[in-house]
Amino acid sequence: MELRQLRTFEAVLRHGTVTEAAHAIGLAPSSVSAQIRELEKSLGIALFDRTPGGMRATGAGERMAHWARRLLEQAERAVSEVRGSTRTLRLGALETIAATCVPDVLRRLDRRRPGLPVEVRVATSRDLLLAEVLSGELAAALLLDHGADLGGLGFPIPPGPLGSLDVDTVALDLVAAPGHRLVGRPLVPADLAGENLLVNVAACSFRLAADRLLGPEVRRVDAGGVAVMRAWAEQGLGIALLPRFAVAEALRSGYLVRLGLPAPELRLRLVWSTALEEAPEVRELLYAASG
Repeated sequence: MELRQLRTFEAVLRHGTVTEAAHAIGLAPSSVSAQIRELEKSLGIALFDRTPGGMRATGAGERMAHWARRLLEQAERAVSEVRGSTRTLRLGALETIAATCVPDVLRRLDRRRPGLPVEVRVATSRDLLLAEVLSGELAAALLLDHGADLGGLGFPIPPGPLGSLDVDTVALDLVAAPGHRLVGRPLVPADLAGENLLVNVAACSFRLAADRLLGPEVRRVDAGGVAVMRAWAEQGLGIALLPRFAVAEALRSGYLVRLGLPAPELRLRLVWSTALEEAPEVRELLYAASG
């Protein structure tokens, strides 16, 4: 078993076909196929099913994915330590918070560990971020959650050793257009029965928070991302539960008003793999985030 074979294995696993994997890592397709065959021969088991649609990991291939990532991470770490160099810290973040919440974390990191190279990977999928944290592709990820435990907001947690640390809070506001019938008085969730609630996809953090706050009596209207929900709310097409950083200007200018139903705070949560927390770059991040 060789490191080059493991890198090729990961590329095939990621891209699903020999041709696309070969293009991604700069090898000929025949070389990719040969390396996969050599790896399978050394292990004595097939790692992929060859299908007309591409390469599909077998059960052994799925198990190998975890070990391949760990072995490659160990090799990269060894090279960095021998050379005395610092590895780039790869931090993932959900798209909705990348522009607003991540910069403060980066500033905090730079204050405590100046010169540490950081690469931020922005994603729209929480599942993808958590999978890449577990695989070691990312040192850690920032996401929104609720409550004391990871997944308290209602999203699924993949099996694997995950640790978490809250680094900030994110306030939410329930907003509507000026002149809405519910403006100007205290509310309870039952008061909103029959209203249109502007929402994003089911996995969206703000939709999950709205589901917890408002229950099923409020009619959901799919509107897309935060910018669309805010614009539609300004036009009187419904109410929306949005982060305060996204509606602060509209509230100040009078395009939106805050409804009198207290909304929960979300937690900006840093998530990492506890199996990899001894890696220098993970330790650096946890040190900076905890200060």
